Amino acid sequence: MSFECQQCGECCSHLGLVHILYKELGDDRFVINNQYTGEKTTVTIDLDKHELFRDRSIFAERPEACPFFRYDMAAAKGYCTVHLTRPEICLDYGCWRMLILNSEGKRAGRIMCQRHLASDDDALTRLFEEQINDVIEADDATWDAMVIHCLTKAGYRVRT
Repeated sequence: MSFECQQCGECCSHLGLVHILYKELGDDRFVINNQYTGEKTTVTIDLDKHELFRDRSIFAERPEACPFFRYDMAAAKGYCTVHLTRPEICLDYGCWRMLILNSEGKRAGRIMCQRHLASDDDALTRLFEEQINDVIEADDATWDAMVIHCLTKAGYRVRT
């Protein structure tokens, strides 16, 4: 299964350290500067997100958030207000290699690019440490298959 954004906002919550507002062009257009690459990108607030963009309350809770990230507390979802014109780094981003869901279909954890588990689920963390963490497979496909088998045997569902 392909990457499917859960709109949790984790990825955008620190991108304010990367994307800096460089210039306001007017008409809801901005130039942002990538602090790491120096790349400048012109972005435009999406037509359906003007009101959301005006709400700057996110920065009280997440001061390092991307200048265009907003979080709707009522919907419990994060939004990119420049999604249609977002920078290339955002277009290419996928926040997990494997998404691990518990028996209720809720996110239990993620396997990141270098075989790292990111999880607050104690049982999943213990399972990973005891049965997966020390497995050395040079081939990613073989490692992935072994991990998926171990996780599904323990009652988890995995999306790749």
